[in-house]
Amino acid sequence: MRLSVYGAAGEVTGSCYVLETARARVMIDFGLHQGGREEDEHNRTRVPPDLRRFDAVVVTHAHIDHIGRLPLLAGAGFSGPIYASDATADLIPIMLRDTARLQEADAARDLRRQGPEKARPALYTSDEVEKILPRVRRVPMQSLTEIAPGVKVRLVDSGHMLGSASIELRAADGPGTPERVIIFSGDIGPWGMPLLRDPRCPAPADGVKVDLAIMESTYGDRDHRPLGETVEEANNIVREATWDKQRLLIPAFAVGRSQVIVYYLGLIIQSGRAPRFPVYLDSPMAIEAMELYKRHTELLDADAHAQIQAGTFPLDIPELRYCRSAEESKRLNDASGALAIIAGSGMCNGGRIIHHLRHGLWRKDVQVIIAGYQAAGTLGRQLVDGAKEVRIFGDTIPVRAKVHTLGGFSAHAGRTDLIRWATDLHKAASPRQWILTHGEDRQRRLLGEGLAPILGQTPAMPAFADHFEL
Repeated sequence: MRLSVYGAAGEVTGSCYVLETARARVMIDFGLHQGGREEDEHNRTRVPPDLRRFDAVVVTHAHIDHIGRLPLLAGAGFSGPIYASDATADLIPIMLRDTARLQEADAARDLRRQGPEKARPALYTSDEVEKILPRVRRVPMQSLTEIAPGVKVRLVDSGHMLGSASIELRAADGPGTPERVIIFSGDIGPWGMPLLRDPRCPAPADGVKVDLAIMESTYGDRDHRPLGETVEEANNIVREATWDKQRLLIPAFAVGRSQVIVYYLGLIIQSGRAPRFPVYLDSPMAIEAMELYKRHTELLDADAHAQIQAGTFPLDIPELRYCRSAEESKRLNDASGALAIIAGSGMCNGGRIIHHLRHGLWRKDVQVIIAGYQAAGTLGRQLVDGAKEVRIFGDTIPVRAKVHTLGGFSAHAGRTDLIRWATDLHKAASPRQWILTHGEDRQRRLLGEGLAPILGQTPAMPAFADHFEL
């Protein structure tokens, strides 16, 4: 029995693991590498062998860096099931269809500029997305479900986004052979964030010891700014912008971050501490996700349930406007007065936010709020690093807008919460071996150094295609 790491090894994006037993071959996540041209090349070359020969795929959650390459399975002839939580199964079509549209648009633009000889085709098409969607199967949370011969999984709420899960995986080579237990953390959310419940420990309910734990390490080197301080800074930025009748541009991931941003803007509007202003959710995908938040209330925390009962749920503010069409989005360029625009993508590497930044970065009456992780090579990372000018659609745009970075809204656990999660799992299940992935090397190394005294071992830091025997 062998586990191989085929993504998120020394980087944050591109999650992918392969478990091979004597009877089954299972993939856990198949995410998109995100960033620049190098990452795009990885999407095409850093692929597990024999995609057709998998018995099943199971995904932790619906962010694109965990599901974004699933359509490649369609072209490879894969015919097995793809297992996900109920909410994740609802989100997968939304996320993949949007990603295919972006891929096709980028390919068409590249074809116009580079010509047919140099242009890079889309990684996959909308047709391939539609072919893979019927393969998705729903798995109830907390229930041990067989997904392939000798392989069972249990999904446990990880508090990262709607439907996100850590995975307890049990596998045996054959009848009567020892069962091995592997824990995949998936992406771990922070404790105390609004809307979603806090992460839960994925230790086996029957007390069985764990053979291998694979844990994310995105922020393994640092804690986020305290949430209260971040919220107060955001309040001050919003009050300043709205009183001065300025425009707020907020790049945000469509699922999770957009809803949290709307939540806090709603609280500001309800508080009366700023003039009432329209909030435009300029993302069809985020709009669909918003409806899922209201449908899957079983995944929301106690505060959200209390607000819903009282009729004060911030996601229901009357100032919230939905921009579904490109024409509605373009009309925002001519809008005047105080307003907030929330648009994808969260790393400013595609989507409608690019157009808003192109029209707004050169203006002094615009404020940009960066409220999430920005991968190396993305436009968002350039803005966070203080670039004085950026390239957008081939044009050089001066940056005169105020750019604010608010780290406290991250949907990822910071260092202290990661150590808390690992400590809880260590106490409950004593994993024999630990692996750190989904983090850059510095973050992995520093988290490993912090965990070593607690775990009694230094976690491994695998490179691409490294194998672990079970």
